Amino acid sequence: MARKSTPTFIVERALVVSIAEDREMVVRMELFRQLSNACLGEALRRLDRMRESVAWARARAMPKSVGSKPNKERHAVFAAARHAYGFTSEAISAFGTRCKNEAGWNSGRARTDARIGAHECQRVAERAYAAAEMYAFGVRGRPRFKGKGRPLHSIEGKSAGSALAWNAGTGCLEWGSLRLPAMMPPDGQDGWLEQALKAPTKFSRIVWRLINGQRRWFVQLAQKGVTPAKYQTIEGAVAGLDIGPSTVAIYSEHGAALRPLAPEVQQPWVQARKIQRAMDRSRRATNPQCFNADGTFKRGSKITVRSKSYQDLSGELAETERVLDKRRGRSHGRLANQIMALGNVIQAEKLSYVAFQKNFGRSTKVRAAGSLISKLARKAERAGGQLVELDTWSLKLSQYDHTTDTCTKKRLSERWHVLGDGSGVVQRDMYSAFLAATAGKNAIHQRQAQAAWPAAQSLLGRAGWMRQQPVSVASLLAAASAANQLPAPERVARQRALARVDASDAVGASREPKRGSGSGLRTPGL
Repeated sequence: MARKSTPTFIVERALVVSIAEDREMVVRMELFRQLSNACLGEALRRLDRMRESVAWARARAMPKSVGSKPNKERHAVFAAARHAYGFTSEAISAFGTRCKNEAGWNSGRARTDARIGAHECQRVAERAYAAAEMYAFGVRGRPRFKGKGRPLHSIEGKSAGSALAWNAGTGCLEWGSLRLPAMMPPDGQDGWLEQALKAPTKFSRIVWRLINGQRRWFVQLAQKGVTPAKYQTIEGAVAGLDIGPSTVAIYSEHGAALRPLAPEVQQPWVQARKIQRAMDRSRRATNPQCFNADGTFKRGSKITVRSKSYQDLSGELAETERVLDKRRGRSHGRLANQIMALGNVIQAEKLSYVAFQKNFGRSTKVRAAGSLISKLARKAERAGGQLVELDTWSLKLSQYDHTTDTCTKKRLSERWHVLGDGSGVVQRDMYSAFLAATAGKNAIHQRQAQAAWPAAQSLLGRAGWMRQQPVSVASLLAAASAANQLPAPERVARQRALARVDASDAVGASREPKRGSGSGLRTPGL
């Protein structure tokens, strides 16, 4: 029977760990690593034996479906083969428990508490089996074993009563005889944390990370329920988004903005490249047998020696990326909360963020538009709304004009959309966000867009994202070309105090827009 899933959110706090406790926990993590490798090896061995069996070959030869329905007989033969060869989660968990009991890891110690609890042992075995199962189904590649260079970074229990348990009364993580106090803010300083800790704890997880070259330990509490909201939202209100590699346009009847993604993150490309080149020189100097005379790498060779200088450089590079990742996460969380303040129903085109990585590699690494969408999907669901992904190919938001009900292809350099009825020009991304807010999942309803356009026209005009002229389109383009740029956006007056998104100018004042090769206007440089 499938395990019941209930809403869960994570609370993470740093732990206060002494030198002796750190040494003991490192030993335990090493034992868990060995246990994980043993369970993974056994799971892969059973999988290989099962695939070589006659029953498995017979099941594969059977048709996958009978008519329009799945072939239940084929599924039953596969299930019988898995149970016959012990390739199940229960069998691998029993194997892991037997390994733990026969290893004698607790013998000869002054402490009487077991270093590895029964529940933690089962979770490690289940994790190893899950990796082998995904490989069996072709979801992922063959899983690798954990070496000393790739250790386990987390251990968790199965319930609140596991050996790895959280004591809410003392604010400590109890791991056998270890009592590890968590760092807590003063009372009344963090209201979200106080509300989150009142929820029942389903299980606890201990995690370690390298921060500034030092090992730091954290506890993650899986709390039952929905995370307390850090924002107010408008029930049933719709916000449309137009996501780009480095910017996001936001439109709602309560506010509009064009915001850069993670503006606080500045990737030190030059410094990182210098560190990588220094690491490569160190690698070549300490492992000359791995390189040919012309400097190319010998196929099949393995880097075995890593100097202290190399390890320091690697740690410095990893610390830089860790800081940027945390800074990016905070920026995305802040922006997601501001978007949620405009409504709990978010509508945006369904995009391929893998394509973003291929076409805009550096920008995507720094800005991570896909990460923002993931946060918005979770926050919208918790707020009782949803993230609606619109069909990109059917809607063609960047080409559609609701005044004429036509689609016109544009070059990427054309950043301003000229309305077909000659009423003005509107910033292309903001107009796409407006259409996303008024569109259905697979179609744009022209009447609905026309009904919502007067309010949007006023809002975008006050924000500076639209310009109206009682002249022809040709005259408007000529005037705009003479001015060479549109006025900078101003802050939008909010209709609701709780909508905190502003439409402040995201354009550097010192940068002038380049003149495009087409007839359309170009947005100021972002």
